[in-house]
Formats: sequence, structure tokens, C-alpha cells
Amino acid sequence: MIIINFQPVNLEDKPIFDKFFQQQRYENCECTFANLFMWQQCYSTEWVLEEDFLCVKGISDNVTFVLPPFATNMDKLETIINKLMAYFREQKMPFMMKGVPPAFCRLLAEIKPNLFQYEEDRDGFDYVYSASDLINLAGRKYSRKRNHIHNFQKKYPNYLYRPLTSDLIQGCIQTTLEWCEKKDCEEDPSLDCEKCAVLRGLENFSYLQLQGGVIIVNGKVEAFTFGEKLNEDTAVVHVEKGNYDMKGIYPIINQDFCRHNWQNMQYINREEDLGIEGLRKAKESYFPVKMAEKYVVTLK
Repeated sequence: MIIINFQPVNLEDKPIFDKFFQQQRYENCECTFANLFMWQQCYSTEWVLEEDFLCVKGISDNVTFVLPPFATNMDKLETIINKLMAYFREQKMPFMMKGVPPAFCRLLAEIKPNLFQYEEDRDGFDYVYSASDLINLAGRKYSRKRNHIHNFQKKYPNYLYRPLTSDLIQGCIQTTLEWCEKKDCEEDPSLDCEKCAVLRGLENFSYLQLQGGVIIVNGKVEAFTFGEKLNEDTAVVHVEKGNYDMKGIYPIINQDFCRHNWQNMQYINREEDLGIEGLRKAKESYFPVKMAEKYVVTLK
């Protein structure tokens, strides 16, 4: 009987995850410790080191899945895949791997020909933008964004952009709670889950080594955002929240954050749309230069 002993993701696990995530170039938003830690309670995220691989397991919609195992050396990939499949058999659950990039799908097809089926997970694709596009908003296609920003600046001429520092965390927490109240988070488990993830990020902001920014109007935090470096040329934005009654506040914090924090990056990953129509429309309106594709892998 093969047993893999997964354990919950805890704050003190960060150095272990960082070591694995820094060994290769990863483009998916979930390939950071902060992302996995923030959403740990929502997805019951657990991990284990096995055969020199970092294996991560979660639960979504009552279905258990694993992420592609992380390692520098893929020589033992077949061994770890066999162990993961055995784990699912022992738990009497169907094998499922989510967040699988195309290159990893090809590896699986090589070591296990005709065993798996690969289904495109369009709702999970990450939107990846040119950093210079988000900073400059140049050209006709961004005219609406520029207009929103100009109107905001005209209506709130004394607004301030500030880096997100420890003295502003409480203001961001208050903004999150107000956002949640307007959205009736208590009536929507997914929004309540998002609220918990955002608060977890804010409460552990310094330890997670995140970078962020806030918009302050009349002394109050009306919007905030935060993210981190994903790889050598890409930043990932994990959270962006604001008072949506103040038109233009989302375009302006997006531009200001990119301008102040990510001017040396080539790309900015703004994560997935989860199949939410309004969110998809908003993300497409910034014209991504590419998508970080992900697949769901199951047994045939």
C-alpha cells in the first residue's frame, strides 16, 4: 500500500516552495507560494515532498486534484506520476491534474502514451499582458481606459497613489470588507472565499514579500492591489480591489501599480477569469498579448 502523506500549506513552508518555484520558469499564476497560501482555506491545499518533487493537492467543487509536480530534474517523473495515481486509487477517487501547461502535457504523453486525456481549461487560462501596454495605454484601443482615468483625475484631483506599506494594511482590510458588503459575499460562497484569500494576503503581506499600491481619496484607501515577481520577466497581480462606485478607480490603480512597480518587467500576468462573463470582458478589454494555457488531465 502506497501512502503519500500530504499536509496543509502553512506560512512557514514558504522557503520550501520558493526553492522549487525559482528552479524553473513558471508562467501560471498558481506557481507562487503567496497564491497557494492565500487560497489554502478555500481549496484545502496540501503538499508533500516525494521523490524530489513538490506535489500540491487541492479540492475544487468537491473534486480532488493535484497540480503538475514541481522539480528541476524530471528523470523520476514517471515514478512520481505512478505514486500520485496510486494515491488517488487508494482514496477511491478519479485521478485529476489541473493547471497543466502544454509543455507538461507533452511530457506526460511521452512517459505515459495513450493513458491520459487532455482537456483545455479555458476558464483557467491566465491573461498575460505587455507591461509597457498597461503602463502607457497608448493607441486607439486604450482610448476608453485613458478617458476613464482622465475623468477620475478630474473628479478627484487630490487623489494619491502610494506604495502599500504596513501602515496602510488596515485601510485595505476595511476596503475589502466594504467591497464584500456591497457584493453580498455572505450570500455567495465563492466571493466569501475570495474575501478570505485577500485578507490572508494582507495579514501576511510582509512575510509573503508582496508588492502593492493603494489609491487614497480624502484620506481613505479607496482601492488597493498587490502582486509579486513570477519569473525573471513577468510579474503576477494577485489582487485588485476598489470602490467601484468611483468610476475609473480600477483603470487608474492598474496603471499606477504597473508604472511604479513593474516598469522593468516585460509581461504582467493578471490571472484567470474563472468563466465569469464580466471578468472575462474586463480582462479582454486590456488586450492580452498571450494566454498562459492550462489543461485538465484525467485517465482515459
